[in-house]
Amino acid sequence: MSVRITALTDPEETSAGRRLAWLASGPDSRPAGYAFLRLCTGEGQRHLAELDVQVHPAERRGRAGTQLLDAAVAAARQDGRTTVIAQAGAGSPGAAFLTARGFRTALTLTYARLPLTEADLPALTAAVEKPHAGYRLEQWEGTVPDGLADTFVASRRAMDDMPMGAVHYGTVVWDLDRVRAAAAAVAARGDILHTVAAIDRSDGAIVGFTELVVPGNGTGDAQHYGTAVLPEHRGRGLARWMKAASIVRARERHPRLGGLLTDTADNNPYMRRVNDELGYLPTHTAHEYQLDL
Repeated sequence: MSVRITALTDPEETSAGRRLAWLASGPDSRPAGYAFLRLCTGEGQRHLAELDVQVHPAERRGRAGTQLLDAAVAAARQDGRTTVIAQAGAGSPGAAFLTARGFRTALTLTYARLPLTEADLPALTAAVEKPHAGYRLEQWEGTVPDGLADTFVASRRAMDDMPMGAVHYGTVVWDLDRVRAAAAAVAARGDILHTVAAIDRSDGAIVGFTELVVPGNGTGDAQHYGTAVLPEHRGRGLARWMKAASIVRARERHPRLGGLLTDTADNNPYMRRVNDELGYLPTHTAHEYQLDL
């Protein structure tokens, strides 16, 4: 099949990156697939590009995927990128496609879901109400309150040593503008960002946080974003405490929600254990693939 690749104009640009796009079409101009390449522009990640290639099942094995990939990799190389990463489900056609084209498996992720109708709300509530000596919880929706902004930004370094397997992901550098931009992006698409933070009573500083994005209509599944605790405050059950509070809040505020989704690196046994204890059930496995340019 003769395939035409068309570069598209994609207006999406954030403080963290800009996106390029391509469309593959056949002789009859019928779309066969697409590719998106996000060029990370944040400090500490300017070596990185994130790739998503999708081809309609009926159009596979017609070189559409290969030509889309070639266009995206060429653009990444031209922009000075040294690392391209892409994700595919374990055992999927996408996984075989990436492997055959030189990508290597760099990280394994386990996806899990907590069905809210099956959540043990009394046990979760009891877990939230159990005191943690020297700490308290704070919750908010949307952008972090001004009085907590500085220590919330500082607490983002808790993600710096998040297990990432062999992925050359770099370090995300956070400042208040980036924190506010991330919250604004969630709000702009009509969703609700809910944050639970653990606060050190001795100085009022945030030492850990967990974030949950709820669909704006309050139905379907909500998605967990980051959960992290500063290294000097780990080992005290704060991640489980915060995440339990997030579950209880979601159940109370959004009774029509179906479930909560999360994903965890297989080399992060602590967070896997937290999710297991809170009732999350594994749904599938995916891999992060990396191509070194």
